[in-house]
Amino acid sequence: MKKRFSVLLFLVLAAPHPALAMHIAEGLLPLEVAVFWGALTLPFLAFGIYSITRKKKESPNYMPLLGIFGAAVFVFSCLPIPIPGVGATAHPAGTGFSAIMIGPFPTVVVAFISLLLQGMFLAHGGLTTLGANTFSMGVMGAFAGFFAFKFSRLFRFNLFWSGFMAGMFANFFTYLGTSFALASGLHGTEPFLSEVAALFALLAPYTVALALLEGAITGGILVYVNKNRPDILRKMRILPPREVETK
Repeated sequence: MKKRFSVLLFLVLAAPHPALAMHIAEGLLPLEVAVFWGALTLPFLAFGIYSITRKKKESPNYMPLLGIFGAAVFVFSCLPIPIPGVGATAHPAGTGFSAIMIGPFPTVVVAFISLLLQGMFLAHGGLTTLGANTFSMGVMGAFAGFFAFKFSRLFRFNLFWSGFMAGMFANFFTYLGTSFALASGLHGTEPFLSEVAALFALLAPYTVALALLEGAITGGILVYVNKNRPDILRKMRILPPREVETK
């Protein structure tokens, strides 16, 4: 399994890529706007690092899981679909599933590292837009997915539909965040919220399709893990022990 994943990751990194800017393209945001989004992301990133350090001490299994989901987010977000006229591309996020498994704050760190590597080596996104892209995918995506899962479980959705809601909302809020970031850097004479709505309308056809797809994938993977490795869900406290044992 590890060997197959290593081959897949190598192919993603080594395959030729056209210089389509994934996420928000390098240089698309004015410097002051880019700094604003970076400053907004920094506290989440700092607490994410602290959370990883604490959880690493609590569970020896946490770091291998962190690496697995970090790689998953990287691969998921390396599947670009260019959106004409926007300056960004659509893609699955993977942050909803990651937030369920390792927590939303560590997922911010995972998203940041993934976006940094893509910006440096794959011409996807960029360094000046790293803060805005991390806030959209890592903060808004991860927390939306995490709380969607928690509320779905509270209302007694089964595991598949709870995962579905997490994946769907993570994707939806990622592109909502992208719309806010783009509007903050490109706004003209129209009211700010009107420009956010216009940008999100351009993203909507891609967002709806990807959100449904990511929801189905997230729910399906959770069900698969629960059937084959229920101990992971129990140890990570994703499901109560009684529910894990009865699946």
